[in-house]
Amino acid sequence: MKIKTLHIIKSLGRGGAEMLLPETLKSHNKEQFEFHYLYFLPWKNQLVEAIEKAGGKVTCFPANNNIQLLLQYPKIIRYCKEHRIQLIHAHLPWAGFVSRLVHLQTQIPLLYTEHNLQERYHFITKLFNRLSFNWQTIGIGVSEDVTLSIQKNINTNIPVKTILNGVNTTTFQRKNPLERASIREDYGIPNDALVVGTVAVFRFQKRLDLWLDIMAEAIKQNPKIYGIIVGAGPLEPMLKEKQVALGLEGKVFFTGIQTNVKPYYEAMDIFMMSSSFEGLPIALLEAMSMGCAIVSTDAGGIKEVLRPEKDGFVVSVDDWKSLSKSIVALAEDDQKLKDYQSLARQRVVDSFSIEVMVHSLEKLYLEQNI
Repeated sequence: MKIKTLHIIKSLGRGGAEMLLPETLKSHNKEQFEFHYLYFLPWKNQLVEAIEKAGGKVTCFPANNNIQLLLQYPKIIRYCKEHRIQLIHAHLPWAGFVSRLVHLQTQIPLLYTEHNLQERYHFITKLFNRLSFNWQTIGIGVSEDVTLSIQKNINTNIPVKTILNGVNTTTFQRKNPLERASIREDYGIPNDALVVGTVAVFRFQKRLDLWLDIMAEAIKQNPKIYGIIVGAGPLEPMLKEKQVALGLEGKVFFTGIQTNVKPYYEAMDIFMMSSSFEGLPIALLEAMSMGCAIVSTDAGGIKEVLRPEKDGFVVSVDDWKSLSKSIVALAEDDQKLKDYQSLARQRVVDSFSIEVMVHSLEKLYLEQNI
């Protein structure tokens, strides 16, 4: 008999935590597990089709704000009873809070994956997390950095384990030069240009304003450098104003939200992150798996992935300005660029594959004595 597992998450937009759901589903043992997915923001539904295509059952309980989200817990309880759910796996704080209410009422085993550092949350989110964290069966950190943050900030009396994020290294590999050429042609980027890209939700911790500063300096040193930013978010108007102020129109391009980001990775030679903090970013792992050379700050779990001067160019969070020098160095040394592209992919294949992650999750699911 299959173990019926319900994933609960606030939205199914193209965030890093959300992207893991269809990717892990593709690798899960469907003969042993049946997967259901519940989300709350109906306008953030870009991943619904991918999850359903992979065999998941998706339901939305609409909520316009976090209070409405919490009030959905009676509906979730009914859903669990109707579908005989045996295990709940929640992701990110507000989905975690409502899932804990369900767990208290039903005693269905609850796993909660934390994707960020406690120190970076709003004080209300931190308070709710601290008060309710032990109302679940087990906590999971996506990196050692995240797990340590939980242990430091919350007086836990439940197990907290680390399961590193992973990526589908079979899906995410560079193998379509036509897609690479097509994306570059769409934006008028020359064939011989070096393209630096990133994929991100436009939030303050990504520091995309500094990303633009870095690109402006690199382009000044080498005009053959171009940029692509894939994503959207609340800071988009400010970032586009800065793009104009720095004279980067026609050099750095905003693509908007893309359901399929793989062609954009194909178009990139280098993937750059300028974040001030991270959990363990899925976009970074995807880019590495696609064979992009990596230039990044060492924020959060990034330093658990990238070994400096071995898997990519890594600098401290405060030393972000030096990232432009790394980009220029790779632009002017084709062999070094190819070496770092190869090393990035090998690192992910060896240590951050989706298969390793799914195996660890399934082992944890089975340990809940279902």
